[in-house]
Amino acid sequence: MNRNVVFTFFLFCFVTICRGSGTDIALDAKATLLHRIDSLNLLIYTCLLTLTVLTIWVFKHRRVSWLHETGLAVIYGLIVGAIIRYAGSTNHITHINVNPEPGTTYNLSVPPDMLRFHFPASLPITPGDSPIANKTYAYSFRGEIVNVEQNEIDLKATFDPEIFFNIILPPIIFHAGYCLKRKYFFRNLGAILTFAMVGTALSALVIGALMYGCVQLMPASLASSFTFLDTLYFGALISPTDPLTVLAIFSQLKVDVNLYAMIFGESVLNDAVALVLSGAIQNYETRYSHDGGFEISGFLGAIGDFIGIFSLSLLVGALMGCLTALMTKFTHVRDWPLLESALFVLMSYAAFLIAEVCELTGVVAVLFCGICQAHYTYNNLSSDSRNRTKQLFELLNFLAENFIFTYIGVSMFTFPKHHFDPWFIIAGFITSMLGRAVNIYPLSFLLNLGRKPPIPVNFQHMLFFSGLRGAMSFALAIRNTVSEARQAMLTTTSMIVIATVVLQGGAATHALDYLRIPTGQGSNEESEALPYRDVRSPPDIGLGLRNLDGSQSGNCDRGSDTPRGGGDAGGGQKARLARVWGALDSRLLKPLLTHARPPLTETLPAFMRPVARLLTTTHQYTQGDNTLRRTDSDSDLCIDDPQIPSSIDPQQLWPGLVDTRISVEGITGSNI
Repeated sequence: MNRNVVFTFFLFCFVTICRGSGTDIALDAKATLLHRIDSLNLLIYTCLLTLTVLTIWVFKHRRVSWLHETGLAVIYGLIVGAIIRYAGSTNHITHINVNPEPGTTYNLSVPPDMLRFHFPASLPITPGDSPIANKTYAYSFRGEIVNVEQNEIDLKATFDPEIFFNIILPPIIFHAGYCLKRKYFFRNLGAILTFAMVGTALSALVIGALMYGCVQLMPASLASSFTFLDTLYFGALISPTDPLTVLAIFSQLKVDVNLYAMIFGESVLNDAVALVLSGAIQNYETRYSHDGGFEISGFLGAIGDFIGIFSLSLLVGALMGCLTALMTKFTHVRDWPLLESALFVLMSYAAFLIAEVCELTGVVAVLFCGICQAHYTYNNLSSDSRNRTKQLFELLNFLAENFIFTYIGVSMFTFPKHHFDPWFIIAGFITSMLGRAVNIYPLSFLLNLGRKPPIPVNFQHMLFFSGLRGAMSFALAIRNTVSEARQAMLTTTSMIVIATVVLQGGAATHALDYLRIPTGQGSNEESEALPYRDVRSPPDIGLGLRNLDGSQSGNCDRGSDTPRGGGDAGGGQKARLARVWGALDSRLLKPLLTHARPPLTETLPAFMRPVARLLTTTHQYTQGDNTLRRTDSDSDLCIDDPQIPSSIDPQQLWPGLVDTRISVEGITGSNI
């Protein structure tokens, strides 16, 4: 009898639990379905990247140059996006229509971050089930819904825009800074800064003004949604260039190194400038202007914001790079190369995050962090870590670039926030070309007034032609698509990116022939490039400094000081700046942040000897002058300027310095 009672009791409990777990089973099934869709989505992009890599190999094997791998990624993305969009799916999103309760107050232009749905207790829908208890579900804000009947795969094929800024862009920008140390980059630094900073701002202003005039001529439904700040923001996001297709062809054909340096250097810096500029425009709108009008105080404040944010972001990145150099110098983490590499990567990424947390610009911070890591920290790393970090960021850059262009193609069909307006798209194409022309030709004219040799006309045409749009423009456009104006910007930006990458990138070789730009004239210095340089990385066009073991990292000898495309571009003033910076770097910064000689005890004033001894390692005391110069350091700067004298007096830098002179054979001396 007791056994029957116990059995009945356990049977009752089992039935009750099964009834109560019906909801959990349904939720588990839903979670499993979402997991499968997420896996399918990732599998689609993985297959696309795999197909892109295999096609790249075929193209390189067959020596096909009329279509670059980024163009392939875009085309494959368009095909797969169309299949996802029009193939149909049975997994439709379930939805219910809700309305705010009477008396609820909220701002319609900025919807609430979260909605809480409360379901009161009710009777079971299916007989035999347990009563439904009180439940409250929270739903986070995703944005305005255009297509209510969108299916699960369409929804999952689009990513949160913050993924691009926080995960995809940082390795691309860091890689550009980490591989930036090139002799001809610094030879043309004045032109690069002019095109990247002044030219980008001028281009944004011209595009914004022209687009505002064009929008006023369009139908009232579109014109009413645009203010001048909106069109100015469009000008800022469409101004940065990403000419990796053209640069890859330049590398293969060995085009003039000065032309390569100007195009590459501008593309590296104008991404950061455009991001800060777009942020300054947004700050102007939120802080100074509430009706879209112009205020002189707000304009000056926006300029101050631009300068302040850019400078502070640069400082954050440089400090993080120097901090990493100190950590690798004064610790023995190099004895464990894996930990050393992990520390290097984490500190570099932390520079981006710190800047973002401080309301600065992480892209600027991670760019200059990469430059400092290459110039200082690289010399402290073990050989395993040097190779690992180079190859790691090379790989991440390649995958991230191709993923973005693949996603651009897919999102043209799956992203729900596109707004196709043919007049706005046509105006966007025309004004972007005019903005690029204003960037190049007037500034080249001004630069040629004091530049020797001047920038040739055919080089100017090639600079104009190399204004392809890419990852940064798309990332800025997709970040905010709430309003109709921003949706039109996204659609136009995506189409400009696709057209320039596929058409201009494919026509780069023909443009070189048409403009009669000589090829095959690169020096042997270009053979020192990192692996896969024809995919993304710039060729190593001259490192020139003696490495830490006294060997030469390139062919930057005095017989090849002048590049193939012309002579020295600096002049006496540039040589003096290079001389002062070279002495300061070699006698203060390098001994402080690396194991380079001479030690600080020989270069700092006598009253700073205690601090100098504290900051000098035993390795610096015991080594010879050249024992730490590694054979493959590509982080040093070579400025072979015949106007630089053979010696520098340290007293020129600061009084009281120990009277020790430094030999700088064209500032490529053994102590630098």
